[in-house]
Amino acid sequence: MELREHFDWVAANNARTRHAQRDFHEQLLALYRHHIPEGASVLEVGCGQGDLLAALHPSRGLGLDFSPRMLADARSRHGARPGLEFREADAERLQLDETFDHIVLDYLTGYVGDIQALLQALQAAAHGRTRLHLTTLNTLWRWPLRWAEGLGAVMPQPPSNWLSHHDLFNLLELTGWEVVTFERVQLFPYEWPLISDFLNSVLVRLPGFRHLGITLWVTARPRRPVKPTGDVSCSVIVPARNEAGNIRPALDRIPVLGRRTEVIFVEGHSRDDTWATIQREVAVYRGPHLVRALQQPGKGKWDAVRTGFAAATGDVLVIQDADLTAPPEDLPKFYDALTGGAAEFVNGSRLVYPMEKRAMRFLNFLGNKFFALALSFVLSQPVKDSLCGTKMLLRSDYERLLRRIAALGDFDPFGDFNLLFGSALLDLKIRDLPVRYKDRTYGETNISRFTHGWLLLRMTAFALWRVKFRFGPRA
Repeated sequence: MELREHFDWVAANNARTRHAQRDFHEQLLALYRHHIPEGASVLEVGCGQGDLLAALHPSRGLGLDFSPRMLADARSRHGARPGLEFREADAERLQLDETFDHIVLDYLTGYVGDIQALLQALQAAAHGRTRLHLTTLNTLWRWPLRWAEGLGAVMPQPPSNWLSHHDLFNLLELTGWEVVTFERVQLFPYEWPLISDFLNSVLVRLPGFRHLGITLWVTARPRRPVKPTGDVSCSVIVPARNEAGNIRPALDRIPVLGRRTEVIFVEGHSRDDTWATIQREVAVYRGPHLVRALQQPGKGKWDAVRTGFAAATGDVLVIQDADLTAPPEDLPKFYDALTGGAAEFVNGSRLVYPMEKRAMRFLNFLGNKFFALALSFVLSQPVKDSLCGTKMLLRSDYERLLRRIAALGDFDPFGDFNLLFGSALLDLKIRDLPVRYKDRTYGETNISRFTHGWLLLRMTAFALWRVKFRFGPRA
């Protein structure tokens, strides 16, 4: 039986099996909803009867399939839904003339003769922030699924591809895609109260057990530059509390970035004359930057960062701490990584190069190491230093990030976790950029090792619960 005829037959005969597998498909839908917000534009290749695409509630949803019977069912079930279209197409001969926010390949690669040709063709449907979500079966489950097929628990399968995640990564890279995150999910494909949540939300993500998930989940991005570097403007936000002696050096040392560099000082209820110093230096400044001064309305670094970002006009946003311990001379490296497409969120790392003797106390160093390891586990992307103040992203991504983290509430007074969590929830590619950490030349740190350390520990636990294990309202 040809593949098209097989899926026509499946469309006519899968009602009982689909009902038996409803828990499995509901779990997958929850995972897709975690990555794909309602109202996005979505392309699904191999859409079958259209249930997944319709359940994502896209503003524009295009489902492609080569089975006429599958498409007839999809149109019958969901064709009246605004924004949904189902079209006949061969996955290996796609011709696409529009772009989408998300592209879904749900267990399709097992049935495609030329996966490389498919992935190459999908580049035409991708813009710079498109995310490709690909699921396939874990090769460890090959024989258990064969036995299940013999028992009638799954539909009979034609000969298909069983690719390892290394095979998938290789094909993606060959066709211009870069893997952002990879997980093995679904340890238990049934919904039993408490048991399913523990097995599928917690146990499958722990060392050892994480190799056993039934489904391989890959999210990838097209690796492309933002636009010509000379066309991109940049806003440098400088939160400043008790930093009067660093204002002029900051202005002198912040380099020109792109078409125009905007420097925004955000003063935060200082005990010294920081605000008066900022006003004085801004008034007499005659350098190449557009310089502005604000006072934050609330408390905490995150409030200062949000205040500066809200006022910024640049295409790129970056935080430069006023203590200058992370040198502003490194900012062009951040800018080049972001605008060149190597990263979508550039995170400074102070823990690569040797640091100056008084730059970081030993307990702070250990704490930073711990929180970096914990955050890497939460984010499913490696982060060596979660608390370095220098972070850069596009303003358009920041605006999307704010909407995505709204469900997490106001739990982070520093902002580092908010920006990292939000970037991970958007499936942005996070890259560490090493900086040489310097001693302070003026003032004292605003960080309390024990008070803030305890707060960071609570925030990490919150992240495990809400972002990694995904309990509570969906972010």
